[in-house]
Amino acid sequence: MALVTGESLKSELEMFDIACQDDYALDKMVEQCICNRIQADEMVLEWVAYSTTKNGLKLTVDTLEQFEHEVLNKKNKHKQSFRKEEALNRTRDIHSLQDLIKAEEEEENLLDSYSTPAKGSQKRALTTPEHPHSKRSAALLASPGLLLSPASFSPSSTPSQKYSQRGGKGEVVVTFGAVQGTRWAGRKAPGAGVELELLEGPEDSLRCSYKYMFQRLRDVRNVLTEKIEELGEGLKSHFNIEEFSPVSLPAQDGITVLGQVCCDSNGKLNAQSVLLEAGPEQGGQQVPVDLSELKEYSLFPGQVVVMEGMNTTGRKLMASKLHEGVPLPFYTSEVKMEMDEEPMNVLVACGPYTPSDSLTFDPLLDLINVIVRDRPDVCLLLGPFVDSKHEQIEKAQVTETFEAIFTRCIDSIVDGTKSVGCRLVFVPSQRDIHHHFIYPQPPFTLPNLNKDQAQRVTLVPDPCTLLIDGVTFGLTSTDILFHMGAEEISCGSGSDRFSRILKHMLTQRSYYPLYPPVEEVNMDYEKFQSFGQLPLTPDVLIIPSELRYFVKNVVGCVCVNPGRLTKGQVGGTYSRLLIQRSATSEDEKRVSPCLAAQVVKI
Repeated sequence: MALVTGESLKSELEMFDIACQDDYALDKMVEQCICNRIQADEMVLEWVAYSTTKNGLKLTVDTLEQFEHEVLNKKNKHKQSFRKEEALNRTRDIHSLQDLIKAEEEEENLLDSYSTPAKGSQKRALTTPEHPHSKRSAALLASPGLLLSPASFSPSSTPSQKYSQRGGKGEVVVTFGAVQGTRWAGRKAPGAGVELELLEGPEDSLRCSYKYMFQRLRDVRNVLTEKIEELGEGLKSHFNIEEFSPVSLPAQDGITVLGQVCCDSNGKLNAQSVLLEAGPEQGGQQVPVDLSELKEYSLFPGQVVVMEGMNTTGRKLMASKLHEGVPLPFYTSEVKMEMDEEPMNVLVACGPYTPSDSLTFDPLLDLINVIVRDRPDVCLLLGPFVDSKHEQIEKAQVTETFEAIFTRCIDSIVDGTKSVGCRLVFVPSQRDIHHHFIYPQPPFTLPNLNKDQAQRVTLVPDPCTLLIDGVTFGLTSTDILFHMGAEEISCGSGSDRFSRILKHMLTQRSYYPLYPPVEEVNMDYEKFQSFGQLPLTPDVLIIPSELRYFVKNVVGCVCVNPGRLTKGQVGGTYSRLLIQRSATSEDEKRVSPCLAAQVVKI
């Protein structure tokens, strides 16, 4: 720091046309600069700002004292508290922490040697040759046997107490299908002969990162318009509708209109705020909808529907009938099923894989033990792997890069399941801090996998449709259930909310039918049109959520919410499915390939 003198202050003051004849005032200012460690130019700027707010104060010793009391002292206090906070938040690596603990222990030993212990009480247990380390240092020494050494990720690498003390390990909380006498194990030659690929093929799937934040409003409008027209065509042919009327044209007879449901403001949708927005072919206008005559309905913003009703004034549609979308057909395999084909065991788990109060990957290690024990054929693992909502990541208390933590996490899964030989599928999440948080989300990149590992690992985008041994799986790690559950309104429909939302996804033929999306979902609409739609109705839909786990059959599709592997500081759940490609039954009815499913506590 350059030395502040009266001359330097005088020249800075002259720049702002401030005359200073009083030498005492100038000396006072120099003193303030030195005491507060402020440079001359910064000091003059602070004075100019202060004097301006006080209607042009004259520069005297008295006014400078007033200035010191009101501005400089407060500034100093703020600086000190910031430094204190910075010192507290500064992360240290494992070695510096161990040095710090060692020094603390030496200090305590020294103090203990001078103090006289009280009768019957001794603060610290005496160390013996068998147990030379204190508990504190023992907690920080990473066991070399562990695949994941938490100490290298975070300074507070003490395992989560709540997670280790959890109850109900391995308890089955949801069952579906013929579970009695089911053997939850993979085929005799695990992973062998399992055909696993993206349904659309690698050429038509999202394979690598792309440029985002370049979309224009015109492009978004075109995507939404095409969605209305495409779903409208399906509804037209299914319900034998001749043609759709413009929504805002006054008519004395009953009319049939096509459009997208939206809200009349930025708030939450309710029965009084429903608007129907038509596509350009039907005039492209919005009309308020009166739902009072409808006995039952279930609506959400972005839903494409057909409504029948009266619009005598052109200003309000009195809806009398509501037609929702129609699901797409299921996948039909060309390959004949072998009679003695064994069922396939599929394990599904969704992150986070660490408790919220610690960056130890104990739940993940427990999951690897489950995989080794049950030997499934396929493991579907959905993110987040390095969770952006984790306390220590939010507070920047990790000592390694996010990519390094992720790579170590994946390596531990791949190496830990080597003996099983199962196929591993990794799906990214919007909450993965090291990855692009855009929707649709490109797959992870793992350049360090060797040839043997790469044959077992499949990296897929979010969302995607997989074909596993002739059975289709729809996968998404985005919590659409939670997002749509907050926006959907319904009346008189007998089914539960989960079933309604899942049915909407299948009838709207989209992995994310909500528009506008929630704030945390950064949607790229052009890519969404190509990669975010359902190409068919999947046999199994994996849809993890913060909401309660379940397994449900919705219009023939088995929908599974496996829950999250950790819920806050305690253990969560994972799911396992028994899949067998089924031939059609004698009366030509489709039989679901999901024989049985369970949701199990970790």
